[in-house]
Amino acid sequence: MAGVLDNPVVGMAPWIIFSLLVGPGRFELAVGLALAAAVTLTALTHLVHRGSSWKLLELADITFFATMAVIGLLASEGTLRWLETYAGEVANIALAVIAFGSMAVRTPFTIQYAREQVDPSLWHTRGFLRTNYMITGAWGVAFLVAAAAGAIGDLVLHDPGNIWTGWIIQILAIVAAVKFTVWYPDVARAQAVREAAGLPPEPTPWAGFLVPLAGMLVPIGIAVLIFDNMWWLGAALIVVGTLLTKTLRSRAEEHPT
Repeated sequence: MAGVLDNPVVGMAPWIIFSLLVGPGRFELAVGLALAAAVTLTALTHLVHRGSSWKLLELADITFFATMAVIGLLASEGTLRWLETYAGEVANIALAVIAFGSMAVRTPFTIQYAREQVDPSLWHTRGFLRTNYMITGAWGVAFLVAAAAGAIGDLVLHDPGNIWTGWIIQILAIVAAVKFTVWYPDVARAQAVREAAGLPPEPTPWAGFLVPLAGMLVPIGIAVLIFDNMWWLGAALIVVGTLLTKTLRSRAEEHPT
């Protein structure tokens, strides 16, 4: 339980839930589940880690979704419709601001989670700091991509439920950030070991990062076959995803982290 709660992905779970669920007729459900997740995860974290300090993301989670819940209760019908349409973009932009803002003040928000998993002697090393800047930046980019996709669906296509802008692109961005969070620390540790041994750096093994993303093309293709009229695109995505996953997995096995 402690290992799970110490992962920054857990702190972003309420935002992910909200941004993926919110839409016409679903604002109350999305904000209610996000707030419940934020309160529950924060309570569990402080129950497991008694006396631990509050994290930036924990405070942002509860404050943002509690505020959204109150606004939703008091909002007029017109305001509620606006929130149902654009609250996903607001949430994604807010988290991107938190990510890049924490980097600007030289305290990337993932560092508060990382410090609970490593020895204090490593907290100020270049590798530790660089790893947290990279992971925090990856999340910032992911939520900017999700916000941009949602905005295109709402403002350009006028279709909040569009399968590409409302679901596929946003889910891919989040999956990529989750995978990067898991994958990059091992890469950074391997690079640090080589630097300490005086060895030249090796090329970054991107295949290990790209395998699950390529694998996502298969379920995306199936979704396109079922919910979209472009059956040929769905079939192409399934074929390309299968072949690309096989190729990348072979390369990842040849050049492990």
